[in-house]
Amino acid sequence: MATENNTEVKELLKAGVHFGHLTRKWNPNMAPYIYMERNGIHIINLYKTAAKIEEANEALKKIAASGRKVLFVATKKQAKDIVADKAKAANMPYITERWPGGMLTNFVTIRKAVKKMATIDRMKQDGTFLTLSKKERLQVDRLRAKLEKNLGSISEMSRLPAALFVVDTTREHIAVAEAIKLNIPIFAMVDTNSDPRVIDYVIPSNDDASKSIDKIMTAVSDAIIEGLAERKAGKDDDGDAPKKKSEKKEAKTPKKDATAKKSTTVSEAPATSVSDEKAMKDAKKPVKLESKQETMEKAGLTGEEE
Repeated sequence: MATENNTEVKELLKAGVHFGHLTRKWNPNMAPYIYMERNGIHIINLYKTAAKIEEANEALKKIAASGRKVLFVATKKQAKDIVADKAKAANMPYITERWPGGMLTNFVTIRKAVKKMATIDRMKQDGTFLTLSKKERLQVDRLRAKLEKNLGSISEMSRLPAALFVVDTTREHIAVAEAIKLNIPIFAMVDTNSDPRVIDYVIPSNDDASKSIDKIMTAVSDAIIEGLAERKAGKDDDGDAPKKKSEKKEAKTPKKDATAKKSTTVSEAPATSVSDEKAMKDAKKPVKLESKQETMEKAGLTGEEE
């Protein structure tokens, strides 16, 4: 396990996930996730990032396996295309253009707008669209294009999502506020200038570089795809249930062999670095988030120095 995490940390380092914001722009609540300061920039502790990715992936896998949806939100330029591609691959809804106010808190109205798209499509199919004047047809086409751009990616989302995945919580503060109001769990890439206290699953990482976003999104989408595969496999197993009962007695005998194999693989595992194991253990410890005042007092800073 430690070797896997060690390689993951190296990959995160290559992707530039460790680069935070300028020290003067930091949020003191991110102090537990910051490793050091270099050339006026905060460096994120990648061991903690790796541990948090693992924790978030486990939760996302369970959500996907239960058949519920995770809504991805990223409207910044460098994240748009990456998030859209990864969300499509995982068959999940996403918002990459503009967060429509009340998307979650006023979901009924948003659903009406989505249904309007389906109505326009129906008009085009049954010939009603051709009965309209040229000006009306142009207006309807423009409306359809606008709705497709803003809400096309959530057209199949018939109910509120089970979770929200956000890239840059400071930029997407409205989405975060709506999710908090409705008690929807929030997964997020949190940079050193953001507040992690309002996020349920914090992934401390660089949310500005496209390579960093791609790395985190790949890990997250892979976990969701794995959860969906487990769900599909579970359905297939339910269909084959009668066969499995008859094979139950046969399955009991090879248990000893399985344990023997397990023991051999453990003994053959390569030796891992003690420092890496210790770093991962420390990273997996729960982080106590303090108030801004407490953090500043511990650091020996007064309100005037800030």
